[in-house]
Amino acid sequence: MEDKKVLKIIDNNGQETEYTILIAFYWTKTKKNYLVYTDNTRDSKGILNIFASIYYPDDDTRLDLVKTDEEWEEIERRIKSINHIGRDTNE
Repeated sequence: MEDKKVLKIIDNNGQETEYTILIAFYWTKTKKNYLVYTDNTRDSKGILNIFASIYYPDDDTRLDLVKTDEEWEEIERRIKSINHIGRDTNE
């Protein structure tokens, strides 16, 4: 069984929240690293809440907001690609 990769974020009030990392990738087009993660909660429709940030491998205390539609589209494309891994081709 593969170990889960975990991200711990401490907010301005000192509250620590643990997230499960779904994917991390470097996009050559923007020359940025992205992190896609979840707190394993679901919205009112039962859909898993997923978050994304820009991260810096040399500074594990810094995350930045994803700002452009183009970046969000690439993140969504990457999420969809991992959703298809392991699925039965008859679906």
